[in-house]
Amino acid sequence: MSAFKIKKGDNVIVLAGRDKGKRGEVIEVRPKEQRALVRGVNMVRRHQRQTASQEGGIISKEGPIALSNIAIEDPKDGKPTRVGFQILKDGKKIRIAKRSGEQIPEKN
Repeated sequence: MSAFKIKKGDNVIVLAGRDKGKRGEVIEVRPKEQRALVRGVNMVRRHQRQTASQEGGIISKEGPIALSNIAIEDPKDGKPTRVGFQILKDGKKIRIAKRSGEQIPEKN
């Protein structure tokens, strides 16, 4: 399995679908499904039954979106970019934005 180009904490832009053009932060990546949860994107409404720990009613939450429909935001100009990899002299592998050549900051 190859290294994933989109990780939790990345700022992304939606390229296709009803939320095209929206921006958000990746909450979770689901590699087996090739999908990701993005904050504020693909909001779905669910009817929730009341339990001892949760209140009932209609709740809104993020639905998964295909990884092919999102692109990382370029750190330099904020436009969508593809992701490349570069190996530094010390042997560390980093992600770079193909559009500007800038390093994509890691969010840990």
